[in-house]
Amino acid sequence: MDIASPCIGVCRVDNGRCRGCGRTLSEIAQWTRYSDAERAAIMRRLARQAAR
Repeated sequence: MDIASPCIGVCRVDNGRCRGCGRTLSEIAQWTRYSDAERAAIMRRLARQAAR
């Protein structure tokens, strides 16, 4: 399935999270190593955070 990165090119980290995509530094660094299931879980979390 290959879930694309949520990166929007606004790469500024504040309190351990990217202000552009909302991922942690670890999630950004590991993105290419995650399975589709792991990526999907992160994308769901990011969507919930954006809805707040």
